[in-house]
Amino acid sequence: MNFLFEYGLFFAKALTIVIAIAAVLVVIMSVASKPKPSGGGSLQLESLSEGFDDLSKMGKEALLTKEELKQFHKDEKKKKKHEKSSKKGNIKKEKPNNLFVVTFNGTSMAKEVETLRKEITAILCIAKRGDEVLVKVDSGGGVVHGYGLAASQLQRIKDKGLPLTISIDKIAASGGYMMACVADKVIAAPFAIVGSIGVIAQIPNFNKLLKKNDIDFEMHTAGQFKRTLTLFGENTEEGREKFQAELEDVHVMFKEFVAQNRTNIDIDAVATGEYWYGLKAKELNLVDDIQTSDDFLMNANASFKMFTLKYASKKTVAQKLGLAMSQGIENGLSNVLTNVRNWRV
Repeated sequence: MNFLFEYGLFFAKALTIVIAIAAVLVVIMSVASKPKPSGGGSLQLESLSEGFDDLSKMGKEALLTKEELKQFHKDEKKKKKHEKSSKKGNIKKEKPNNLFVVTFNGTSMAKEVETLRKEITAILCIAKRGDEVLVKVDSGGGVVHGYGLAASQLQRIKDKGLPLTISIDKIAASGGYMMACVADKVIAAPFAIVGSIGVIAQIPNFNKLLKKNDIDFEMHTAGQFKRTLTLFGENTEEGREKFQAELEDVHVMFKEFVAQNRTNIDIDAVATGEYWYGLKAKELNLVDDIQTSDDFLMNANASFKMFTLKYASKKTVAQKLGLAMSQGIENGLSNVLTNVRNWRV
C-alpha cells in the first residue's frame, strides 16, 4: 500500500509538472507566432489556368507524332495571333471573369480562420461582378466560436453578390459542414465524409484521485453556473444537467443555421450527429453534386481565368523551429487546457 501511495503521489507531481511546462511552452509559442502589426505577411496570387494549359500542352507533346506536333504548334501560333488581333479590335475577351480558389484545411481550434479572413478580404477588394469563388474545405470540425466565425467569413462572399461554391474532397464534418452549408453550391467526392451535425464536449475529472491522496481542491465562483463541470472539483448532478442543457442549446443553433442555408433538407433526419459519405449525402440533400474539385476546375477553366489565392504569414527562424512543437503540444492538451464551454462541432 505504501508503494502504491508513493507511486500515486509521484504520478500526480509528474503530471502537474508536465502540464505546467506544456502550458508555458504553448504560451511562449503562441506569443512568438503572433504576426507583426505591419509587413507580417504576403498575398500570393497564382494562375491556375496557366497550369492547366501547361499540363495539356505537355500531354499533347508527349503523345503526338512529329507531324501532329508540328501542326499543333502551328495551330497554337494562329490562336495567339487571333487573340492578339481580337484585343486590338476591342473584341470581347474569351474569358472575362475570374474564379478565385481558396483552400481551408481546418484544425480543431480553427486558427486557420485568421488566414481565411485575410484571403476573403483580398478577394472582396479585387473581385468584380461576374467573378466567382471556390473554397476547398477539408476539416472534421472543432470549437464552435472558431467555425462559426469561419462560416461568417464565407457569408461575406455571398453578401457581396459573388457566387460561392464549396468543394469537399475528403471531409467537411461538424464545423466543416457548418462552413460548407453556407455556399450557393456544395460539391463532394463520392467517398468524402459529410455531415455530423452534432455537438460534443468532454472533460476528464481527477477529483477521486485527489481525494484518494488527501489532496484538497478549492474553486470559488460568483454566479450559480459560472462553472458547471471542472477538472479537479467534485461535479454535481445540477452541474451536469446545466452542462447538458447548454450543449443542447448549441445543437439547436447548429440545426437552425444549417436549415436556414439548406432549405431543402429534413433537418431532424440529418442532425443526429451521424456522418455520411458523398453519395448518401447527396441523397439527403446535404450536397448538390458528386464531383471532385479537380473536375470542377477543369470545367471552369473553359469560362474563367482561375487563380489560387493564399495569404502567407512571415515567420522567423525561431517560429519555424517552434511551430511543430507548439502544434503538437496544443493538439495533445487542447481537451484538458481549454475551457469546457468551448463546445466542439
